[in-house]
Amino acid sequence: MLDSVLRVQALTVERDGRPAVEDVSFSLPAESDTALVGPNGAGKSTLVAALLGLVPRRTGQVELLGHRLGSDGQLPRAVRCQIAYLPQTLALQGRFPLSVAEFVGFGFDPPGPAWPWRGAASRRQAVGLALVRTGCQELGGRLLSELSGGQLKRVLLAFCVVRPRRLLVLDEAQAGLDVQATEQFQQLLLELRRQEGWTVLQVSHDLDMVRRSCDQVLCLNRRLRCSGSPDHALRPERLQELYGPNVVAYHHRHHHHPHGVGDARG
Repeated sequence: MLDSVLRVQALTVERDGRPAVEDVSFSLPAESDTALVGPNGAGKSTLVAALLGLVPRRTGQVELLGHRLGSDGQLPRAVRCQIAYLPQTLALQGRFPLSVAEFVGFGFDPPGPAWPWRGAASRRQAVGLALVRTGCQELGGRLLSELSGGQLKRVLLAFCVVRPRRLLVLDEAQAGLDVQATEQFQQLLLELRRQEGWTVLQVSHDLDMVRRSCDQVLCLNRRLRCSGSPDHALRPERLQELYGPNVVAYHHRHHHHPHGVGDARG
């Protein structure tokens, strides 16, 4: 097993000709849960997009599951299929009359001709099991557009669990949920992470959740300002330096992300 599922070295990403993320280096230990925190406009979503090859990087290297991300954002199909991405919102939700079962089935589908296709029966079984494991077994025939926020988030986890994965990337996946739904989502994520051996990278403004649930914290404000355990990285003086005097305002603030859900395929 790899010691680190993701390695990032001296990564710089530009937006509109200016560095949005500058000289960032870190690694994710296998089966760890790492939070990426920082103020609005700090470059968190840009960093995530660059790690998945969704936006180009100016300099630096990204290595996923032992494979270097190409300058064009490409990875081998066998690597891509082990990565899942949960966005803040689901771009497909209002555009197509897609059922929950059909959507989760996309998570099982082969990423290319090299994938060892096992047939429709295996697909149906995998989708059914994924729905059961995430408490969505009664939702299979429902349209995505009919779901509540909490139901949709569980369906996104079913998409991720329908096939074995190694890395799960969440960009404020709990955005828009009330306190109870957030707690249920986080508990389900914790259970699945332990069962599946996932390594998790999650962008979050909920510092209380980060303290309770995460092993490692990356504090970003264009540059990586600090990193370490929650006890180390979330000390009041470090938060004051990262967020400014109004740090409490960032605990539950959420924003829209432009990308849709996917396997981080190129």
